Amino acid sequence: MNFPLLVARRYLFAKRHTNAINIITGISVFGVSIGTAALILVLSVFNGFEDLLAGLFGHFNPEIKVTPAKGKTMQVDSVMLVKIKGIAGVSVVSQTLEEIAFFEYEGSQDFGVLKGVDNDFSKVNGIDSTLREGVYKLAEEDRNYAVAGAGVRNKLSINVDNFAVPITVYMPVEQSTGVLDKPFKTRILYPAGTFAIQQDYDNQYILTNLLFMRELLGVSDSTVSSLELKCVPGASLAGIKEQVRTILGADFVVKDAYEQNEAFFKVMRLEKWMGFAFTLLMLVLMAFNTIGAMWMIVLDKQQDIAILKTLGATDRMIYRIFMLEGILLTFLGLIIGFILAVVIYVIQKEYGIITIPEGFLVTSYPISMRFQDFFPVVFAVMSIGILASIAPALRAVRVPTYFRAA
Repeated sequence: MNFPLLVARRYLFAKRHTNAINIITGISVFGVSIGTAALILVLSVFNGFEDLLAGLFGHFNPEIKVTPAKGKTMQVDSVMLVKIKGIAGVSVVSQTLEEIAFFEYEGSQDFGVLKGVDNDFSKVNGIDSTLREGVYKLAEEDRNYAVAGAGVRNKLSINVDNFAVPITVYMPVEQSTGVLDKPFKTRILYPAGTFAIQQDYDNQYILTNLLFMRELLGVSDSTVSSLELKCVPGASLAGIKEQVRTILGADFVVKDAYEQNEAFFKVMRLEKWMGFAFTLLMLVLMAFNTIGAMWMIVLDKQQDIAILKTLGATDRMIYRIFMLEGILLTFLGLIIGFILAVVIYVIQKEYGIITIPEGFLVTSYPISMRFQDFFPVVFAVMSIGILASIAPALRAVRVPTYFRAA
């Protein structure tokens, strides 16, 4: 072991001449520990919210979505569907067709998005597991049913238990043949259930069957707004996405789950690292404790420094001793902070001790610890520790060779 590191390690755990120095050093280590734990937990809480919302989006958005590069709709044929379904790793392909519509229910009116889906839609995203009321039913015999988002349900005051009162759907007619022609095509849907996923979807969407939607829009049986794909667990989404692009060509846009909500996830990550920066500022303030502790250690060890210089220690060696002392002190706080963060993480994950007020989707703060988050924390904490050690180390270098204790 090199000599500066050996001396620095002994100074870190050695008994001080003044008990106050031990207390100050302990406070310094405690401050670094708390700051480190706070950094890890802040990142973990943001990770938890990101995972939670990504899971909620997954109940409406597919793993891979195909949309037209231009316009609202596209034509798909059986050959295209067979090719996509034949890609290794593709489990289910669902066809959907959506358009903005006007809804009326017992005097309440609102605009929204009517989305027609096939029978495979619930297999792609498991939306039937998000029901809050009623059942997931889109068609039965000669009746067409609707499953509304919770926000739409509230705005229209829909009673899903009353199958006798329908939702009236008004769809604009693109071309009119005469002055007396109605500008809207009108159809009815019977409410069957309510889903709750995420506010953006809950406040806009009503789901119905694909055949009803095609008839309402007056389009062919090959017209869709999108193809939504579910993949086999463990399959390479990037590889499947590239194969779909190769099959369909440049007239289609293929997006994975992240790309479908790219703006949202970018904002979430920006907020995550802003939270990290604010917590790091707190740790910078705590670094003054490290400076104070190191300064007191230098004052306490002035006689030892003078002896070391008399024995031939160079200024560079003295500087390295106290720089390593500060690094070891910071590293000790870092390790304790990691242990503290992991303990709190496990407790929160298992027992949810920090709760969220009622009205949110979960009862306690979601949390997800990721291994890659430890690297920026280590870099930030150790950088602060090194910078905090420079001034005390330079002060140690200036201790005279013939120092005498008072």
